Amino acid sequence: MRRKAVVVLGLTALFGLLLDQLTKELSTNGLTEGHPVRILGGLVHLSLLRNSGAAFSLGSGYTWVFPLVTLVVVGWIGAMTLRLRSVPWAVALGLVLGGALGNLGDRLFRAPGVFQGHVVDMISLFGPYGEYFAVFNIADSCLSVGVVLAVLLELTGRQRDGTRLTKRATASDEPGEKTTA
Repeated sequence: MRRKAVVVLGLTALFGLLLDQLTKELSTNGLTEGHPVRILGGLVHLSLLRNSGAAFSLGSGYTWVFPLVTLVVVGWIGAMTLRLRSVPWAVALGLVLGGALGNLGDRLFRAPGVFQGHVVDMISLFGPYGEYFAVFNIADSCLSVGVVLAVLLELTGRQRDGTRLTKRATASDEPGEKTTA
């Protein structure tokens, strides 16, 4: 089961990374900053934006910190693969890894320079310039969905090693026991 989980993690990360890079390439070649494209009746706008910060442009003055945090996250996910036996956790971690690597690539290889590159964002909901929600990219979506999935897995007692925590049906406050699922 470990091998299957690691393969799922790798393929999920690769898919997220490739989709992110493809959409960024198409956006930088096909969109012009300041000229959004309205689609789906205005529900979505494609607006080319280069973001030096995190979500909602937070931390714009600290662009160099984001690649360092990403490297720590990538290392942590790598360490998690040693005990990974859960396919749902593999999907969650794969999404986080793919998204992290997608934005890391921008931080390392895009202008204005290494560890200070601006992330390419292009998806704006309900308005062309992020008036109602942050402008984001596929990597951001992968990260968000992966983190939400990981939180749900934790809340439901699913463990990365494939076991599941269950609560005993007694009146005592003994900790839950592990069972394989």
